[in-house]
Amino acid sequence: MATSRPSISPSIFYETFEETLDVKPQGAKLHIGIPKEEAFQENRIALTPDAVGVLVANGNQVSVEHNAGEGSHYKDADYSEAGAQIVYDRTEVFKCPILIKSAPPVSADLPLLQMHQTIISPIHLSALKKEVIEKMMEKRITAISFENLKDDSGTYPIVRCMSEIAGSAVMLIAGQYLSSFNDGKGVLLGGISGIPPTKVVIIGAGIVGEFATRNALALGASVKVFDNNVYRLKQLQNNLGQRIWTSVLEPKILAKQLKTCEVAVGALSSESGRAPVVVTEEMVADMRSGSIIIDVAIDRGGCFETSELTSYKSPTFVKHDVVHYCVPNIPSGFARTASQAVSNVLMPLLLEVCGEGGLEEMIWHKFNLREGVYLFRGALTDFYISQRFDLKFTDLNLLIASRR
Repeated sequence: MATSRPSISPSIFYETFEETLDVKPQGAKLHIGIPKEEAFQENRIALTPDAVGVLVANGNQVSVEHNAGEGSHYKDADYSEAGAQIVYDRTEVFKCPILIKSAPPVSADLPLLQMHQTIISPIHLSALKKEVIEKMMEKRITAISFENLKDDSGTYPIVRCMSEIAGSAVMLIAGQYLSSFNDGKGVLLGGISGIPPTKVVIIGAGIVGEFATRNALALGASVKVFDNNVYRLKQLQNNLGQRIWTSVLEPKILAKQLKTCEVAVGALSSESGRAPVVVTEEMVADMRSGSIIIDVAIDRGGCFETSELTSYKSPTFVKHDVVHYCVPNIPSGFARTASQAVSNVLMPLLLEVCGEGGLEEMIWHKFNLREGVYLFRGALTDFYISQRFDLKFTDLNLLIASRR
């Protein structure tokens, strides 16, 4: 039987197609809502009047809830003069397509959230609740966290700013509670000629530890820094430009130094979950009477065994004759500076979102921004949160690519 010869249909063309380029859309105009924060001890506001003025001048609309800036001593008049609309009904602010908060969404906010809304706020992993994430997923919300926002240099600018404020504030707080006016032991933090310098022990050589060390040295104190990360200790010395006393976290050496110090600062950080407890109750009991502990790590549980959460209304308690200062969210106590720092990061980011044609376009073109996205149109894109709450994880890169 004869076999038929293969043939090629003339309707098939073996020619390459033209490449379609990824053309950016024209600039988008944003409608941003800034609600008044009702979270515990939150005084910051995420955009200052100056930043709002720049956004409005670029054709965007900003709605600010009545008295949203009072914790940072910004008045409604400051915002209205900058071009913002002052809103007296909280539900109206929550109708804005983009919400910018200086505290994480809380249970009371959930009924007010809109479908397909975008929220830019902190996330506070240690205090996160499963029902909040589930409700935000139901409403197909896109959410970006302050903590994970990266800049072009690969660092986390908002976290760094808040850590710098906390580290700088630590020595101001220590000096305040060592003075006789606050029933302290009447010691000047630092020292003068002929009198041995005050001894400060700092546990943690991260950004908080570095700025606490800078301020303590500037006041003339004798500083000793502990951390288990030797690279961080080396980096700290390089950043300071001088040799200082450093050690790894060896319990006997730490206990010996705590016995003779006036100020002990807990600044150990943890990538996720609770901060490690490295100072036992016995170590605290052996400290000098009237000395002060400032546990900056209290936001993540604290690194002193004796630490208990306090508030700005009652910031200290005494245990084993040692004053403990365990107020969370220290930057909120310096709310105006903290608000300016957050605003300096968010305002240029929002202008860039306008230029890129919207947030989704921005996420497509800016890889650094993807680090901060933990919800994308209701899909959970943060692996740590999915593991912690046993929720479905979706890869953000696949989600974005599937929409092109």
